[in-house]
Amino acid sequence: MRFTKMQGCGNDYIYVNAMEERVESPGRLAKAVSDRHFGIGSDGLILIKPSDIADCEMDMYNLDGSQGAMCGNGIRCVAKYAYDYGIVNKTSISVATKSGVKYLDLSIRDGKVSMVKVNMGAPILQASLIPVVSEDEQVIDAPIEVNGQTYRFTAVSMGNPHAIVYMDDVDGLDIEKIGPSFESHVNFPDRVNTEFVRVIDRHTVQMRVWERGSGETLACGTGACASAYASYLNKKTGKKVLVHLLGGDLQIEYDEEKDTIFMTGPATTVFDGEIDLTGIDD
Repeated sequence: MRFTKMQGCGNDYIYVNAMEERVESPGRLAKAVSDRHFGIGSDGLILIKPSDIADCEMDMYNLDGSQGAMCGNGIRCVAKYAYDYGIVNKTSISVATKSGVKYLDLSIRDGKVSMVKVNMGAPILQASLIPVVSEDEQVIDAPIEVNGQTYRFTAVSMGNPHAIVYMDDVDGLDIEKIGPSFESHVNFPDRVNTEFVRVIDRHTVQMRVWERGSGETLACGTGACASAYASYLNKKTGKKVLVHLLGGDLQIEYDEEKDTIFMTGPATTVFDGEIDLTGIDD
């Protein structure tokens, strides 16, 4: 199987042109190729497929084989792949996802895509749609008990469910301990991505993320969008926020008039290759 490994702010995936490659059992395949010792090594697998409603479609799978509805860093790399490998020849494109069609503007340098701005759509606050178990219609700065300690969180969906938790020290956080407890908490019936956020100033935040199905990753695009929007809701920042992630920075801007969030960040090709799938998932 031919593939391309790509990353956005260190959030790396294996990209396969499913218009040309036949991919069976993508969930099992994602687990196999994502393994960093016995496979290629990645946070998951993304298939680029034909679409009747957009320029192309992306199917995203986490490294545990579960399917995700949306991936902010992944969709930027899909856009880069589509342009760099000749699927499209324009700089404003559309990509179909499980969370709807997203629209992207590409910045070109030396004939290749270097930066991508994504219209991520409207943030969702309705608890039942995120989903998060709550007696309130929206969950903003609400208490939650995890591992015997009470935290305060804000719930936002950007196609994926997110719980944003503010703290003074994210560097010293034992995320391997607390992350799984948030992910599988009874209040999140579909599991949850958890963003641990430190507010630096009115325009800047620092974020670490525990992603459902993948664990800690170097970046999460939808998580950065959710964190920036939650910070605005909680009056901690303005509408335009630079999000510092372990793997790089993302610029997030909330357009209140259009009720949509724009994310701008890099997309990078690591390498192309081929992998022999014979017996890889036995």
